[in-house]
Amino acid sequence: MPLPPKSGAVGPAPRQSCLRPAAQSRLLGASTSPYKRKRGRRARPYGSNTALALCVMVLAWYMDDAPGDPQQPHRPDPDRPVGLEQLRRLGVLYWKLDADKYENDPELEKIRRERNYSWMDIITICKDKLPNYEEKIKMFYEEHLHLDDEIRYILDGSGYFDVRDKEDKWIRIFMEKGDMITLPAGIYHRFTVDEKNYAKAMRLFVGEPVWTAYNRPADHFEARGQYMKFLAQTA
Repeated sequence: MPLPPKSGAVGPAPRQSCLRPAAQSRLLGASTSPYKRKRGRRARPYGSNTALALCVMVLAWYMDDAPGDPQQPHRPDPDRPVGLEQLRRLGVLYWKLDADKYENDPELEKIRRERNYSWMDIITICKDKLPNYEEKIKMFYEEHLHLDDEIRYILDGSGYFDVRDKEDKWIRIFMEKGDMITLPAGIYHRFTVDEKNYAKAMRLFVGEPVWTAYNRPADHFEARGQYMKFLAQTA
């Protein structure tokens, strides 16, 4: 797989894929792991349904422990890349779509229909578009969890989602145009744009959105308990 750059480099190396966009978009879907939701929302399990598109490249790696600007790649030496299967075992879902046709994309509509992503809007994260930009960026980067899945589809720009693995280590996932990700309810995570300070993303939700973030520690929530049971099942 192509290796992302070390901290201070221009940016991650471009992905390569052996699949056409339609096949790429079917990378991850539902599994048989049970996971119930409150508020009358349709239950959706963690995990994936197939190894169909394992040749689609995701750029993810274990972060180094160096302090400094979180918008840098923070790629260790030697490299510690993370693949799709390891992300799947954490409940993280990933698709590669054609962002140029997001307004009329049958593959996106198929994902939304199958996973009941009924609500959407678009957010632009940059100094000129997002009120209180600096404050919001700091807030996004606080380690937290949600009681519902977090679904983001990058339409332009780039950034990083960081998620905790089973040993509580940080995994950094590079997100750029065309990348769509679902982080399961109960997973500790954070987000930042990269050095370009720009990302345009579609936000999707099951039913009406609930934006509340619970900063760590938040282990007492049922969503966290359900997520920990899922991790135990995939051990």
